[in-house]
Parts: sequence; C-alpha cells; structure tokens
Amino acid sequence: MLLCILLSTVSYGQEKNETKQDTTKQKTTKLNAVIVTGDLKTDPVLTIVANKYDEKIVQPKNVADLFNNINGFSVIKRGNYAIDPSFRGAQYEQLNIQYDGGTKAMHACPNRMDPITTHIIPEEISKIEIIKGPYTVRYGATFGGIVNLVTQKPDYEDTGFHGKVSGGYESNGNSLVNLAQVQYIQKKYDIVANTGYRDFGNYEDGDGTEIPSSFRSLDYGFKLGYNFSEDQRFQAHWRQSFGRDVLHAALPMDTEYDNSSIIALDYSLENIGTTIQSLTAKAYYSYVDHLMTNDNRPSFMMMEAASAVDATTLGGKLELNWQPSEKINVFSGVDAMHVARDGGRTRLVKVMNGNMLATPMLFNDKVWQDSYITDMGLFTELKYSISSKTVLTAGMRYDNVIAEIQDPEDDFAEMYDLEKRTEHNISGTVSVKHRVSDYFTFEAAYGRGVRSANMIERFINHFTVGQDPYEYIGNPNLDAEINNQFEIGFKGNTLLKNGFNSLKYQTSLYYSFLENYIVGIVDDNLTRKYNPTLNPINPKVFRNLDNAYKTGVEAMLQLDFLNHYFLKSEFSYVYSRNKDLNESLPLTPPFTSRFVFGFEKPKFWANVQYNIVATQHNISPSYGETKTDGYQTMDLRLGVKPFHNLTLGVAVINAFDKTYNNHLNFSFTNQADFGRTPITEPGRNFSAFLQYAF
Repeated sequence: MLLCILLSTVSYGQEKNETKQDTTKQKTTKLNAVIVTGDLKTDPVLTIVANKYDEKIVQPKNVADLFNNINGFSVIKRGNYAIDPSFRGAQYEQLNIQYDGGTKAMHACPNRMDPITTHIIPEEISKIEIIKGPYTVRYGATFGGIVNLVTQKPDYEDTGFHGKVSGGYESNGNSLVNLAQVQYIQKKYDIVANTGYRDFGNYEDGDGTEIPSSFRSLDYGFKLGYNFSEDQRFQAHWRQSFGRDVLHAALPMDTEYDNSSIIALDYSLENIGTTIQSLTAKAYYSYVDHLMTNDNRPSFMMMEAASAVDATTLGGKLELNWQPSEKINVFSGVDAMHVARDGGRTRLVKVMNGNMLATPMLFNDKVWQDSYITDMGLFTELKYSISSKTVLTAGMRYDNVIAEIQDPEDDFAEMYDLEKRTEHNISGTVSVKHRVSDYFTFEAAYGRGVRSANMIERFINHFTVGQDPYEYIGNPNLDAEINNQFEIGFKGNTLLKNGFNSLKYQTSLYYSFLENYIVGIVDDNLTRKYNPTLNPINPKVFRNLDNAYKTGVEAMLQLDFLNHYFLKSEFSYVYSRNKDLNESLPLTPPFTSRFVFGFEKPKFWANVQYNIVATQHNISPSYGETKTDGYQTMDLRLGVKPFHNLTLGVAVINAFDKTYNNHLNFSFTNQADFGRTPITEPGRNFSAFLQYAF
C-alpha cells in the first residue's frame, strides 16, 4: 500500500468548481489533454474525475496505485511493480488507458511485467479522468471505458522559476521515494523538468511472511511548451523510465531491466472562426526494451532462461471542432495507433525427462514472432443542445485494423493460415445528459464498444500468460469483442442547514451484453510444448464465446458538516456471467465498500478510511480462480503544512495488520517457499512524506 494524504474521488461539488475556472487559462493549456472540462456542452456523459493528486501528496509505487481509492476500480497484482488497473471487471486492452488525451506506451512483456502504468512518474499525475463505458468515440477504439491520466500543467498566474523536492519512506520494506521538479514559466513559453527515484524492498504480510517484491526505478522527463498566441500552442513532452532488479512474486521470471522512452507532440489552434472552432493534433512514439530471467528461481537448476523483448508504439490524432449552428457542436477527426513487438527467449536445458544432461541443450523460442497491429480510426461525434440544460450526444466510429505475424514459429504456422488480416469495426454511442438544476444531473447512455484481439490473444505461442499454469496459444482468426453497454446515472448536491453544509450523492447502474468474448479454452487435441510431461498437459487456445454479460452498480454518499468535516460512504458491485462455460467472467472483483471520516483545512487534513471487501463466490474455475475470503482493513492519514512551502504527511496503512489477498491477485509462481496460492498484501505499514516547494 502507500501513503495517501486524503486521496478522494470526485464529488459533484468538485465538478461544479471546475466549471468556474477561468476560460482564458484553459485556452492556453488545454491541448486536448483534458477530457472533462466542466462544460455541459462538451463533456462526455457518465464520467469520474479523481483529482488533487498534485495537491494532496501521494506516495505510490506506480501509477496503478492511484486507482486504489477510486470507486469501481480494483488492481490486478503480480507483485509491487506489475500492477494493472481493472474497472468493473474490464482490464488490459479492454480499458483504453492513455496519457494527456491520447499518448500510449504498450508493454513489451507477454506477462505484463511492464504495463502502461509503469512508464510515467506517478507524482506527475494531477488528476485521473474516467469515462465509465464506450460513451465517446473521440479517444480511440474503446471497449470498457477510457482512463485519461492528466499530467500537471504550467500555472501562468505564477510565472518565473519554481520547483519542489520531496522524499518519502515506508516502514514495510524499508522503501524510499525521492522526487525533484523545476519549472520556468513565461507568457510565451514554459519548461518543466522532473526526476524521481524509487527503491522498494520486499514487504511482509500480516503474518510476517516476506513477499519477494522489491524493485528500483529511475524516471525523468521534460516538457516544453510555446504559446504562439492566446489561441495557439505547441508542446513537446519527453520522458524515460528505467526499472531495475524487479521481483515478480506471481510470475515465472523476474525483470533484469525495463527501459522505456516516450515522446509526445501536441498542437492546438482555437477560436479559428464562426463555424470552425478549433483544431488539435497529437503525435507520439514510445519504445520499451525489456529483459527477464529466472536466475534466482527454483527452475534455474533445471533450465536457464532469459527473454529479451521490445515493443514499439506510435500514433497520432487530428481533430476538428466545428459548430454548424448555435445548438450543434461537432467533433470530427482521424487517429491511428501502431504496435509492433519482437524478441525471443533462450533456454539452456540442463534436465530433460527427469535426467541430468551431460551437455546442456540450447533452444531459442520466438516470443512475439515479429508481429504488429495497426488501427486507423475515423470518427464523428455530435452534441445537440436540446435546451440550456439538456444535451444529446451521438457518435460513430470506424476502425480499420490490420494485423500480421512476420516471423512465425514452424508449429504456429502449421496451425493457421497466417496471411495479413484486415478487420472493419463499427462502434457508436448515443446518450443524454440533463441538468435538472445546478444541484442535480441525470445521465443515460448506450455504447457499442468494439475491441479487436490484442497481440497475446492473436500470436502468443505456448507461453504461460494467464493466472493458471497452462500454456496459451494465440488465435489470429479471433473476431473482435463487442460490448453493448446500457447505463443510467445521477449525481447531486443538496444544501443543508444547522451545521450540515451539504449532502453529495452519485449513482450509476449498468448492464453489458458481450459478444465474441475472448477467453482461453483447453484444447484436448493439443499437448504442451515445453516440459511435455508436466501438468496440465493440454494447452489453452484463445476462442470467441457469445453468451456473456455483466451488470453492476456504484454509489457514493458524502455528508459535509461543520465547514471542515465530511463523512463519505461508497460501494461498487459487479456481477458477470459466461453462459457458455456456466461460470463468472475472469477477474470479476467482489463487492467493495469504503467508509471515510475526514477533516480538511488548507493547512491541516486527516481521515480514517475503513475498507470492507466481501467474499467472492462468483469465480471462473476455467481461469484458475478459487473462492476468495472477504476482509476488512483500516487506513489512517494525516497531513499538515507547518509553513507556506512545506508539507508533511504521515499514514498507517492496514492499521490492523490484517493478512489478506485481493481476489484479483495472481498466485505465487516458481517461488521456492510458496505454493500456488494468491499473493498476500502488505501488513501494517507506517509511512511519511515530506515536500518543499519553492
């Protein structure tokens, strides 16, 4: 866990505050990086904004830890480094995760040791914007929702040279976090540079068992912006991240190094004319170089393995905002994303069929088989103002998806016709947002999200990439998944009296009918390729299933009283079903609720958070899942600003020293002292954080 000084989810009151921001300031820095601006006529429907990350200091291991306290989110954990966010039981490429309105960096490791959330400094995130389903077509192909990680922007009201330095410590693992940032801001241009170093040790669970989870990482970044005028801006953002000696408790190998480089270029031109309102453009490139080995694992005595893989992601977007009439606002554009991966694994086999070999045998395995996927999209989204309080949105999107494997293994080529494949995907949405008053908003939406199979599902060849010990085989002929999602929601803020300031509330109910759902199915006609005598003998092959659905609800209630106090309760629940296999969909989170009592002033804030997670009986046995017991934990957080530029935070996470594991945690794999059981979470953890700004 992590230090978090009052990490709170969005409330209706926060959204109202955003609408009061100065529009001139927004014009200079918007750059299509922000999806939710607080404008009824432009904002997507059914959104969450989790903000104040740069104000209420956090100490995360990586960006995925920022999702722990956002209602509806869970995290998929394989250790302390390889953490993926999950929203409503949607994960991986089912979620459209991006930085600043479109920048992406795809992982190189087939076991997702290096998800997109590991390639950016967490302290650089100012807020997280979430669109809860496929309710917009403007930000790429979307299946289960959009997550936009917004980095900090220059404050043009505070020109000159500024910066901050910070350091943090966690007792559970003797972990250290350091950050330094400097920025120089003028009216015409701005420069921001930052660097961070993290050194996390193995943590102990509530029983005192040490979990192999240490890692080190070094990150740095530069952001340069130039304002040609109040309406025209160019920005370049360069960042690199270097992970070292990363232990993955629930994966068969560890990371020796993980190096990533990302560059993004953004341009915006606003107030062009009466009909043509604005033009935005984005281009980005990322490269991930990853090496994993089993040098410190039990399997090393029988086989030495090293896998060097890489991933290249590049893309861009061009969007035009035009307004043919006063009531109609249209966003039209094109976007593209190209993902290419390659690399192999070398195996020095010392033992075969239980017998020690006199001379070890060397094998080379193709991991990605030199494959690529290119998605070129064309979209139009129209917003019609039925009245000053009601907006109807309709959007349509076409994606041309090309996939090819250029260096297949012989056995994979024998299974399939591996010609270049082109898919034509159509997605769309229609929604309505009605602001009944300044204190109550009603929203309803339907979205058809379409996701083509990812590279693992298409091209992986006899590798263990799931939660279970099966070898998985890709299927290049998979149909695209389709999510038909219906949702209604409302949010409001009631003003109170007699010491009670306000009552904020927010609820969403949704239902998704899923077509062509992609899962791995055991094929009894095939046998495993590596260690052929080891169980399970038969591998899994990715297939499409038709009869699947999920439904759920999220709710939040917050009472603000005595000007500075609040009491908040929230819960989320997902129920899913795979009718073909008569079981739940994989990685469906259990019922989760939180109760928070807090106090907040500009120079002092504190809260107590009580977390309740129910037992998860709805499982996917075919995916290797077992029933997970429920648990209850408590976190205490306190922050103070003793001086104008100094901020101090302390926290106790898992104060009861509870031993537990989340249902989405993967199981220990290839570890000397652990069986194949889910990895446990950290026990009691004392942490402190200090930041000085100048």
